[in-house]
Parts: sequence; C-alpha cells; structure tokens
Amino acid sequence: MAVSRTLRELAEYLGGTVAGDESKTISGVASLDDAADHQITFLANPRYAPKVATTGAGAVVLPPGAERHGRNAIHVANPYLAFAKLLTLFHVAPREPQGVMEGALLGRNVTMGSDVTIYPGAFVGDGVTLGDRVTIFPGVVIYEGVNLGSDVTLHSNVVVYQGCRIGNRVTIHAGTIIGSDGFGYAPDGDGFYKIPQLGIVIIEDDVEIGANTTIDRAALAATRIGRGTKIDNLVMIAHNCVIGENCTIVSQVGISGSTKLGRRVTLAGQVGVAGHLEIGDNVMVGAKSGIPGNVPAGSMVSGMPAFNHRDWLRVSAVVPKLPELKKTIAELEKRVRELEEKQGA
Repeated sequence: MAVSRTLRELAEYLGGTVAGDESKTISGVASLDDAADHQITFLANPRYAPKVATTGAGAVVLPPGAERHGRNAIHVANPYLAFAKLLTLFHVAPREPQGVMEGALLGRNVTMGSDVTIYPGAFVGDGVTLGDRVTIFPGVVIYEGVNLGSDVTLHSNVVVYQGCRIGNRVTIHAGTIIGSDGFGYAPDGDGFYKIPQLGIVIIEDDVEIGANTTIDRAALAATRIGRGTKIDNLVMIAHNCVIGENCTIVSQVGISGSTKLGRRVTLAGQVGVAGHLEIGDNVMVGAKSGIPGNVPAGSMVSGMPAFNHRDWLRVSAVVPKLPELKKTIAELEKRVRELEEKQGA
C-alpha cells in the first residue's frame, strides 16, 4: 500500500519545522537530481546546495538556515538522519510472518516466540531458542544451543555455531559466519597442536553485520560485539575480541585476537589491528592503516604504522615530492664537495 503524508505530518515525524505549504502531499523520496513533485529530497552536503534551486522535488529537507530558493522545505538539525527515516517510512514495508515453511528443518526442543518465519532450506539445531519476529532465510544454519532474541533477521547462508548468543533487533547479512573456531595452535615440534576453542560469540542488541564477515568464537569465555555496533562486509574479528558499543567497522578490516575496542570507535576500510591491544573510546582510524600498539581514547590516527592523523597528512603531502627532493639533495651534496675541494686547495 502506497504511503502519503503532508509536509506538516512529515515535520512532526522528523521533529522539524515547515517552510512553505504545510498541506503539500508527499508519497516518496528521491535524490536532488531525480525527485519529482510528489517526492521529497534532502540536502546534507553543502556542495550540492545549488541543486536545491533546480530540483523537481515537491519539498526539500534542509539544515537550519539553509537557502530554500522558494521551495517547500522541512528544516531539521540532521538532514541525513531525516533522509534515513523518510526512506524507512515510505519504502520499508514490514514483512508478514510466514511461520515454519515446508522444507525448513528443525531439531529437537526448539523454542520459538510469536510471528517467526523460517524459509525452506534453513536448518535450526537442537535446543535453539528464537525470540519473537525472527526471520531466517534459506540456507541459514543454526547449530545447537544458539539463542536468538526478538526482531532478529538472518539472511541467506548465515551460519551461527553452537552456543552463540544474539540479542534483539540484530540483522546479519548473507554469508556471514558467527562462532567459527578461533585461529589457535600450539607449536608441537615441526607442527602444531590445535587449541580447542571452547568459548562463544555474544552479539548484543541493535547490531548489524554485513555480508561475508567472520567473527570467531573465543578460546574461553566470549568474543563480544557491543550494543549498537555496525560492521560492514568482509570484516574479520578474531577470537576473544571485545568490541565496544556503537562502533563502526568498515569493509575489509581485520582485528587480531584478544584486542579490545572502546565505545564509538571507527575503523575505516582495510585497517589492520594487531592482537592483545586496547583502543580507547572515540578513536578514529583512517583507511589502510596498521595499528601495532595501544591507541589512547580520543585519538585520530592514520598510516602504516599508524600515528597522528594531522602528521600523517603532512607526511603524505611530502611523499610525491620525494624524487625532486632527492635530486635537490644530490645537487647540494655535489656543490658542498666542490666547495670543500676548493677550500682544501
């Protein structure tokens, strides 16, 4: 069913204020370039401000004080957040529960809440507990003794190993593996003896995990992902790591074992973190950086190995000039030798 709202209703929903026609009806969201008169668009980046004057949108979500060029507008403090809420309102329809569908396989003593959907080809092992409104897509494998909270969605081919615990309102995207063995081996002469990985993974509430990510179970106790953390595709988190609340971990990050992240840590793409480290609250690490040691709270670091981000920017600006600097230094060395030879003569 199509959704439509007046600008006044949308402003109340977003906690903003209307400039223009409050009765204007909106039934969708689009970009500044593509929006039509029945749609609303948004401006979050000042770089695109001139497009407000030319957009075909029926209304624009703007930050306070931004020029609306005569357009209908809703002013909010965070237009990007408003955009996300509008997409949810207009375009994300709740799924109707389907129950346990034919072709799904359930083990013994599985406990389920209300409005659960389990698609054909999924397997739920013995003693698993599923909360309310859990959705399990085809190809998902849940080992024995796993506990899922309410409003959990596991997309196709997710695997959750035995004993792991997943909180409420968690989404895990296709191909991700939760609770595979940590990479633990003891040297044994010319070979290695496998260290049994006896712990679990605990994923707290409101976490989202991208596709093809792996989170290893602990050797003992638990690998833990804190409440509200968002993890991108193709991330590797090793055994016994503890990730704090509301962290952001971007694609292709690798975190070695027993490392602890504080709250609100951001690791940009392809960051590598050594093991047994502590990264404090509110740390930001630039893309492709290597973290060899502890990072104090509030730091912003980049580079390989990582150091202060501002210093790294200065160093990066010099790197393209190194061939020219090398040539200049060689010429200066030659002139110094010539002067020393003249003095000696």
